[in-house]
Amino acid sequence: MSKRQLAMVMDLNKCIGCQTCTSACKTQWTNRNGRDYMYWNNVETHPGSGYPRNWRKSGGGFDAAGKVKQGHIPNLARDYGVPFEMNYTAALNPRGEREGDALPHLAPLTPPTFGPNWDEDQGAGEYPNSFHFYLPRICNHCTNPACLAACPRGAIYKREEDGIVLVDQERCRGYQHCVGACPYKKVYFNPRFGRSEKCIFCFPRIEQGLAPACARQCAGRIRFVSYLDDADGPVHKLVTKWQVALPLHAEFGTQPNVYYVPPLSPSKLDAQGRPSGERRIPDAELIELFGPRVPEVLKLLEAEREKKKRGEASELMDLLIAYRHEEMFRIGVKK
Repeated sequence: MSKRQLAMVMDLNKCIGCQTCTSACKTQWTNRNGRDYMYWNNVETHPGSGYPRNWRKSGGGFDAAGKVKQGHIPNLARDYGVPFEMNYTAALNPRGEREGDALPHLAPLTPPTFGPNWDEDQGAGEYPNSFHFYLPRICNHCTNPACLAACPRGAIYKREEDGIVLVDQERCRGYQHCVGACPYKKVYFNPRFGRSEKCIFCFPRIEQGLAPACARQCAGRIRFVSYLDDADGPVHKLVTKWQVALPLHAEFGTQPNVYYVPPLSPSKLDAQGRPSGERRIPDAELIELFGPRVPEVLKLLEAEREKKKRGEASELMDLLIAYRHEEMFRIGVKK
């Protein structure tokens, strides 16, 4: 057990799916050296297959007795999608074409069959009541990591000072037991070096008092980062005080430390086009992801939002609005 746990809360009511967080992570950590297909941070459209494909059905985590379960190890071509190159030279630098000839359009050299954001914005339901929302995902830096429990080499560990889960690259031999055991499929195998790699919660930035790149660059200000035991921090307030931030698939048994404020949605429309009072996003969709407390949380969010509309004070709404960027991150606070 680590002495403290650094955690993150993401407010799904503010995520616009811009992928700025993905780009920030990709350019800083995973843009080369066998990491082309890795997305330590990605933003999925839900409902959707996610990345890797159908990760929620891939198994892993712990059984009822607390024993680690080995799940499916995703296939590079089928479940991740092989990274592809575009025909930039032909499309952007045409030479020798005759007048009237059709110029080649920008396209992949090899047509892809799957990849990140494959079903972006598709969602579910029928017009006018179709729906979708965005689900950003990183490693959950779990209190009880299945990846750590599954590693026969003892190569995965939690940092004592902040609970960040890391892979010791000197000890790892690339057996991939961690990949199969992680129910969120947020551990990746690097085929170039033959080792497992994953989100490191930007610990070099954390050590300098800076927020992880995905959180600092988030255009929607959806990500809050602080220690769970810091009563003045935003994570403690959202998780423990207001209890509106919920873990993703807590039933996996890993005790994840990334939490989500579930999304509200507009009312469904009836046959006459009038609001029916029923939320567009079915509660069942959210309960499957975040557990049985979802209706209670949505009710509280709606009540606090109405208070704010009436001009009344709401600590919760002020916290979620995040007027001051720096107040979203309390990282260098000692216990």
